[in-house]
Amino acid sequence: MRVIVDKELCIGAGQCVVTAPDVFDQDDDGIVALLTDSPAEGDRDAVKEAEHVCPARVISVED
Repeated sequence: MRVIVDKELCIGAGQCVVTAPDVFDQDDDGIVALLTDSPAEGDRDAVKEAEHVCPARVISVED
């Protein structure tokens, strides 16, 4: 699994952080910060959920 985020389009809603805090964080401006682009297998469901709940659709997951 590989995670890609588009910081340029991020609106800072923070749903990714709430859903997968081991993979996503926010910078001082509230913009998504990717903690790892290759999360552990145990984070797979949370990352897929974060991709789904992101209102700006800035998260892409490649298997």
